[in-house]
Amino acid sequence: MAELTNEFIVEKLNAKFGESIVLNTEVSYNMLSIEINKDHILEVVTYLYSEEDLGFTFLTDLTGVHYPEPEDRLGVIYHLHNLPNNKRVRLKAFFPKAKPEIASLTPVFKSANWMERETYDFFGVIFKNHPNLKRILNVEDMTYYPLRKEYALEDATRTDKNDAMFGR
Repeated sequence: MAELTNEFIVEKLNAKFGESIVLNTEVSYNMLSIEINKDHILEVVTYLYSEEDLGFTFLTDLTGVHYPEPEDRLGVIYHLHNLPNNKRVRLKAFFPKAKPEIASLTPVFKSANWMERETYDFFGVIFKNHPNLKRILNVEDMTYYPLRKEYALEDATRTDKNDAMFGR
């Protein structure tokens, strides 16, 4: 078995899927980050999970992100962990806010269920084929997604707040 280096992981992914699926790689904060074509995220994660030389069998975290500029896009960030080798990898997949859809990872990781529901609840990302995609923390009739960067941080019309009390 080869040593599980960043280069080895990227080589295996490129050999299996090609550069049209693995869009970009970088190392940040000593962790390999790989941007994946969102249409192939389930295939890539299944491969990282099941390939004996890779063995990323633990989904540490999954969350959404919103980049309003320059393209107004949403994304999902995944952190996978190979426990025996203590190796971590970060996967990123982006898509336009107008069509916030990506495949659910629940067929590979049952733990993705809660994290995907939370990401849907706060960012509005629709996880296709999720077994129970509904709001988990906010009220069901909420019409917006609170962690998108679409709202002012403060209400400029408030009259009950004295800025002098906050050092402004």
